[in-house]
Amino acid sequence: MRRGGPAVVLYAHSSSGRYGADRQLWLIATRLDPGRYTPLVVLPTEGELAGDLRAGGVEVLVRPLAVLRRDSGLAGAAASALRDPVGLGALARRRRVSLVHSNTSVVLSGALAATIARVPHVWHVREIYARFARAWPLHRLLLGTASALPCVSAATAAQFRPRDPARVLHDGLALEPRRAPREAARAALGLTGDVPVVAVLGRISEWKGQDVLVRALAEPDLAERGAIGLIAGEAWPGAERRARRVLELARTLGVSDRLALVGFRDDLENVLGAADVIAVPSTAPDPLPGAAIEAAAAGCAVVASDHGGLPEILRDGETGRLVAPGDPLALAVAVAELLDDPAARRRLGTAAAGEVRARFSAERLLERIQALYDELRARA
Repeated sequence: MRRGGPAVVLYAHSSSGRYGADRQLWLIATRLDPGRYTPLVVLPTEGELAGDLRAGGVEVLVRPLAVLRRDSGLAGAAASALRDPVGLGALARRRRVSLVHSNTSVVLSGALAATIARVPHVWHVREIYARFARAWPLHRLLLGTASALPCVSAATAAQFRPRDPARVLHDGLALEPRRAPREAARAALGLTGDVPVVAVLGRISEWKGQDVLVRALAEPDLAERGAIGLIAGEAWPGAERRARRVLELARTLGVSDRLALVGFRDDLENVLGAADVIAVPSTAPDPLPGAAIEAAAAGCAVVASDHGGLPEILRDGETGRLVAPGDPLALAVAVAELLDDPAARRRLGTAAAGEVRARFSAERLLERIQALYDELRARA
């Protein structure tokens, strides 16, 4: 165990944006107890996250990392790793790192670095691999070599075997979500008229359900009300075709005039304030979507898919609505019911805000993550 001052934790992360896992890394790294731990973050590229971390006093290094992505697969990640096979481990030894924390389970470089430096390895699991059943057994074996596998939800932890070092560690609120006044928020987003708005936040992807929202807009329940679908988020760089597919689907269904793609927005308060209902229509199990946590904490009425980690955030009929995944009609019906019942929207939003803020507080996450570090260092 390293003595004589705060221990250095090396964080390896897969991207440098401002989405869910990025925000969680920012929260942890900028709010560690400085008397106990000092963060050192390694990112594969410059970007918003790198700037935010540096502004918070965190040292950030940019260097090649092996990252498992859908388009590259294990072979592509291995090729990336070969460009810098021991560099991260040498860095960890040179900086006398006490622990390596890979902030997502798609980052492969941290495992090698921890092995070379002979320090514990925390491999944060923020993914559910249901769509990759063939590759999952091999990847699970690799993940099982970690000292600890904090999983963002019980649904995420359920992927592992009893002998794997998995434990549930829910994310925390990385920001103070609030709703801007409705009229001002809509003006900021270029929305005109007093029409119902249902919003989806997050990366545009094949499974986040933006297409389900578009199909729901074409259902009579929302078409008759003239509801507008608001999509706040962008596709991964290089995958812009996914956004084009959403637009093409809207044209095919005749709802282009009721669909607004506003890209990634820093002004979350305006997106939440402009929307009457927030939808989280993930078609594949979503581990623990930050969009649902933030919207619920802000007091929004949320309609979400009933699978993955979403039932761990919302209770159907009490703090939100849960519907069948991938079912545009079910989404349209649930949203329409809430659009017609402002009192129900307020009741669900108020209940959700109180419960979610307590269960997913930043303080709770920070206490548990540093307790995990303490445990692993004492064991080492």
